[in-house]
Amino acid sequence: MAKIISVWSGPRNISTALMYSFSRRSDMRVVDEPLYAHYLLRTGVNHPGRQEVIDSMEADPERIWKKYKDEAAVKHVFLKNMAHHAIDLPEEWFTGPIPLFLIRDPHDMLPSLGRVLENPVLRDTGLDKQLEMVHTLQAAGREVLVVEGADILKDPPGMLRILCERLEIIFEENMLSWPAGPLPEDGVWARYWYEQVHRSTGFNPWKPAVRDIPDRLKPLLDQCQPYYAELKNLKISP
Repeated sequence: MAKIISVWSGPRNISTALMYSFSRRSDMRVVDEPLYAHYLLRTGVNHPGRQEVIDSMEADPERIWKKYKDEAAVKHVFLKNMAHHAIDLPEEWFTGPIPLFLIRDPHDMLPSLGRVLENPVLRDTGLDKQLEMVHTLQAAGREVLVVEGADILKDPPGMLRILCERLEIIFEENMLSWPAGPLPEDGVWARYWYEQVHRSTGFNPWKPAVRDIPDRLKPLLDQCQPYYAELKNLKISP
């Protein structure tokens, strides 16, 4: 049986770039946000392209899980998930895959998120859901892998080697680059969210973000800070 790696990321992190990286492996099948339609239907939130997303994919989390569990009989599966999509999921979503949490400092994440969502709330950041899942997994005695997106950007070869070692898979050099343009596995929402990664051919060099927090987002920043601080204390060190 191959491995199923379930990445639980916050928005405006490097989750799409990480998916592109893992797609370069010959032994890996990548899946772009398989729970997106499920999330939209359960919450009723109005994201860009909402109906198009719902019409494009399966929305039953039990059937989704079974599909990728069956695929893992022959090939590793990399599930790129947004943490806030984890609503009312079957237990197998947490007991089956290797969980990997991808975090980003809310000082950097919120201005970017605010350019796509007019009035984001804590749920949209995924930080509360990430920490809830971490606590649940820790209570069950599961190993928790937490990675800071900025750490990967600062040293892609080094951090990917560490990550692959923790995932017990062999690092491959071709994970460091990919052709410009969309990936066949991209969801239909790519045109709203993936412009930057479509222009890239690898992980963009890290540079400090301009931390210009709009006044409307400052209360949300205060809400995010305790969740991020606890997750950051658990992250894999470079």
